[in-house]
Amino acid sequence: MSTISRDQAALTPDRLADELRAEILDGRLPPGARLGEMALAARFAVSRGPIRTALLKLCDAGIVTIVPNSGARVRIITREDARALYQMRAALETEAAMLAASRADAGTAARFRALLDQHGADIAAHPDGAYLQTSADRDFHVVIAQMAGNPLILRGLSHELYPQLSLLRMGHRKVTGRGLQALHEHDRIAAAIADGDAEVAGLLMRRHIRNSWNALAAQLPAPEDAAD
Repeated sequence: MSTISRDQAALTPDRLADELRAEILDGRLPPGARLGEMALAARFAVSRGPIRTALLKLCDAGIVTIVPNSGARVRIITREDARALYQMRAALETEAAMLAASRADAGTAARFRALLDQHGADIAAHPDGAYLQTSADRDFHVVIAQMAGNPLILRGLSHELYPQLSLLRMGHRKVTGRGLQALHEHDRIAAAIADGDAEVAGLLMRRHIRNSWNALAAQLPAPEDAAD
């Protein structure tokens, strides 16, 4: 059943997309799950038009695939797709970190400290050192994108890249020991940004994303043999 409490008539395509996005990104609709228009229309008590529009929005966000004459399904992200996402992430977030450093002010350090102290408490609650896969980790990067002051970078990360990364990570929730290391990397990035050192902030961010990719890639299926 839908988790939205509302008048059915108020279910716009945007709200339908938000509902389905939440179910996809928290695993209730796993990769490969079929998203039939008729079934969804019956479930939400709406016509197929708003459902179709919502699915197109999710397709644009990269978390749903729509195949003509086959319908919509939750996207399955391949290893090649994942590598491309991380390459794009490195480019955008490195630039965001450098721009954020160039715009740092007296309150920047305190803002990061409050966020990272919360992350530290969250990690301490998990003895296995699970990597931060909740919104808290993403918040650190969103804060940097916001600080960068570039709306195109912020939109590219928040509305397009991060939902796809969240879907990718659904099946790879834990990278043992990565939590503490990621927090240490976040600390160093935050310090460089607060110090206004754009060059170091960009370097540390690129290194952080490379480390994140290496940890995740170790869990992904190995590339198929070229001879196959």
